[in-house]
Amino acid sequence: MNTQSNVGTESSIQSPGAAPAVFSSARAMYWSIRREIWENRAIYLAPLAAATLFLFGFAINMLAMRRHLGASPLGPAQQHDLLATRYELSASLIMGTALIVGVFYSLDALYGERRDRSILFWKSLPVSDLITVLSKLAIPLVILPAVSFAISLVTQFAMLVLSSVILLGSGVNIGSLWTEISFFQVSVVLLYHFITVHGLYYAPIYGWLLMVSAWAPRAAFIWAFLPPFVICGLEKVAFNTSYFLALLQDRLGGGGGGAMDNNHTKDFMATLIPHHFFSTPGLWIGFAVAAVFLFVAVRLRRYRGPI
Repeated sequence: MNTQSNVGTESSIQSPGAAPAVFSSARAMYWSIRREIWENRAIYLAPLAAATLFLFGFAINMLAMRRHLGASPLGPAQQHDLLATRYELSASLIMGTALIVGVFYSLDALYGERRDRSILFWKSLPVSDLITVLSKLAIPLVILPAVSFAISLVTQFAMLVLSSVILLGSGVNIGSLWTEISFFQVSVVLLYHFITVHGLYYAPIYGWLLMVSAWAPRAAFIWAFLPPFVICGLEKVAFNTSYFLALLQDRLGGGGGGAMDNNHTKDFMATLIPHHFFSTPGLWIGFAVAAVFLFVAVRLRRYRGPI
C-alpha cells in the first residue's frame, strides 16, 4: 500500500511538471524567433523594398499603356490578362527576394554569433541549442514565407487600385478588373505555394546552410556552395552523368525540376496538389536529410566556440 501510495504521489508530482516544461520551451521558442526578427530586419525590409520598386515600375507601365490605348484599344482577352501576368511577376520577384534573404540569413545565423563572440552571451541564457537552431530554421521555413505572402497580397491589391485609377476613362472596363480577379482564390493558391515550395520543400537546403553556418571556420558562403559544385564536377568527369545536378535543380525548382516552360507548367502545378505533393518521396527524403543536417548543427553549436 505504501509503495502504491508513493508511486501515485510521485506520478502526481511529475505529471504537472510536464505542462510547465512544454510551456517554457514554447515560450523560449517564441522569444527566440522574435529575437531573430528584431536582429535581422532584412527579413521583412528586403521583400518590402522589392514590392515598392515593383509598384513604382508598374505605375510607369500603366501610364505608358494609357498613352497608347487611344491608338490601339485592348480587346476583351487583353483586358482579362492585363493584370494576371503582372500579378505572377510581382509574386515571383518577392519570392525570389525572400529566397535570397533566406539563403544569406541561414549562412550567417550561427556563423555570425561565433564571429562577433555573442555566442558566449546567448549560451549563458537558459535556452537549449535545439531551440536556438529550430528558431533560426523557422525564419526561412515559416516567417519568410508568411511575410512574403502578406507583402505579395498587399502588393497585388495596390496594383489593382493603381491600375483602376490610372486607366480610368481610357476605354478599359474597370469593373471587369475587379470582378474577374478572385482575390480569395489567388491568395489561397499563393499561400499554399509559399508554404509547400518555399517552406517545406526547401527544408534540406536551409538545413545544409545552417549546418555549414555552425561549422565553417571562415568564409561560410564558400564552404556552403563549393562542395555541391565539386560533387557535380567529379560526377561529370568520373561517370559522365549529372544526377546530383538534376537533384539540385529539382529541389530548387520546387519539384518541377526547374522546368517552367509551357510544356511543363501543367505538370508542375499538378505536383503542387496536396495529394501529389505530400505523397512525393522526395519531400519526405528531404525531411530526413534536413533532420540529419539539423542534428549536426545542434551538436556543432554545443561544442563550437567563438572564432
